[in-house]
Amino acid sequence: MSATTTSARPSQLSTALARDRLGVAAVVFFVMSAAAPLTVVAGVVPTGLAVTGLTAISIAFLAVAVVLAVFAVGYVAMARHIANAGAFYAYIAQGLGRPLGVGAAWVALLAYNSFQLASYGGFGAIASPLFAEWFGVDVQWWVIALAAWALVAVLGVRDVAVNGRVLATLLVAEIVLVVVFSFADLFTPDFVASAAPMDVGSLAGAGAGALLVMAVTGFVGFEQSVVFSEESRDPRRTVPRATYIAVALIAVLYAFSAWAMISAAGGRAVERSAAEGPELFFNLASVQLGTSALHLGHALFLTSLIAAMISFHNIIARYTFSLGREGVLPRAFGRTVPGTGAPKNGSLAQSALGLVAILLYAIMGWDPLVQLFFWGGTTGGIGVLLLITITSVAVIGYFTRHPSGEDGWHRVGAPAIGTVLLLVMSYLAVTNIETLFGVAPGSSPTWVVPLAYGILMCAGVLWALILRRARPRVYDGIGLGARGASTFSFTEAVK
Repeated sequence: MSATTTSARPSQLSTALARDRLGVAAVVFFVMSAAAPLTVVAGVVPTGLAVTGLTAISIAFLAVAVVLAVFAVGYVAMARHIANAGAFYAYIAQGLGRPLGVGAAWVALLAYNSFQLASYGGFGAIASPLFAEWFGVDVQWWVIALAAWALVAVLGVRDVAVNGRVLATLLVAEIVLVVVFSFADLFTPDFVASAAPMDVGSLAGAGAGALLVMAVTGFVGFEQSVVFSEESRDPRRTVPRATYIAVALIAVLYAFSAWAMISAAGGRAVERSAAEGPELFFNLASVQLGTSALHLGHALFLTSLIAAMISFHNIIARYTFSLGREGVLPRAFGRTVPGTGAPKNGSLAQSALGLVAILLYAIMGWDPLVQLFFWGGTTGGIGVLLLITITSVAVIGYFTRHPSGEDGWHRVGAPAIGTVLLLVMSYLAVTNIETLFGVAPGSSPTWVVPLAYGILMCAGVLWALILRRARPRVYDGIGLGARGASTFSFTEAVK
């Protein structure tokens, strides 16, 4: 075949993400923006206190950080051998087999979309009363959510570096505010240094699973460093550094802030959380900082949610891109825009889903704060915990077959320890699911969420088996990323 024939079909799209766009700092910004520090401290922690009644959240954050740090040893070691925007999907496919990899991809899409949709609900529900207070206008939550959705949709098809600069600005502001407000808590009139947030015994008691999943929710996004490995400068060094820095910063910030807030409530943290919700964080600090700081805090709380939306949108678009590039999803999803390298079709698909979810909740009159923000975030947390656990096993499987280049600690030691700890956490999460959702045993969330993940995993495995029989070239390329896409493109060109 001539070169002319090979290049006869020009396209405005490509199958490659932008290269060399992100350094360590930029990846850390993406990771921590997905973790959304202010959203977690001011939103998830008080809401979790109110729903579960459990106060040992600081020690839970630190415990989860230790487990994730151990898991990350093998995880980032695998990143030195596999650079794929699909991350969990690619690693599980390469470590435990292609069918399980596709099943994991389906689970990942549900988990991350749950976080993304939850952010829309939280933003609308929290912004609506603030707009009434600030501007004297009564705006429905879904109208405000749609405005945020439009912003995220536009940024989703722009250069990833543009998203990184936006996230950097928002993230620095919210971290500074969390630190300042938390120190202000130490000087409130009711402050009593509480031992309850650091009670190690709570990690083995009733509701331990709920505590740990709440804590895991706060770290979701730390694995995003690997998602951006194809777009990072020197990913072999950028990915590990960004991962460990993000986990350490998140752990210290969350543990201290939660302890300060619970202590400042003077033994009434659970009662005040139930009455005040996310306002508890702001009300406590405003005693010392005043009304101006209160308004600034509210504004940055909203921008924190926007930062989380942008970050999760980027994760989802890249997962969809990875699956499309390899032919597991329609090939149209595996195309990027030259110049920006943005995974355009994957981004547009996520935007369409977000629009449908917002309109559905608005039409049905469902509670956007509890039934979307908290339940959605909790659902995502369970899914990511399950994915991390399976990926930890996959790391061992991969290095069993490809032992060269890594020492025993990276190949087996840390992954084995991490797997045991993650299995315990997953078991506790599933067995405490009613406490986690704040519902009665047997209520819909307690069985719908595990069932949904189970069905998606099985459906993904079945689809992979269908591909193995009907489209063997696609099946062989599962988890290979750009290498698989290049092989497919060359074969198609020759045909």
